[in-house]
Amino acid sequence: MLKFVKDHMETITGVEIFPIISLLIFFLFFVALTLWVVTAKKDYINTVSNLPLDTNQNQTES
Repeated sequence: MLKFVKDHMETITGVEIFPIISLLIFFLFFVALTLWVVTAKKDYINTVSNLPLDTNQNQTES
């Protein structure tokens, strides 16, 4: 099975660019996510982290 896939992929021209593009997308996504987390306001993080707890409390009180 692996030999079939390898032989088939070698016949496609320009196939060597796809792993590079995938790596760049993966890397850029996690760099952007890290920057967003570092620069996020602490109040927003606390509000979002307490949402599941606030929803349960509101449902039981009603």
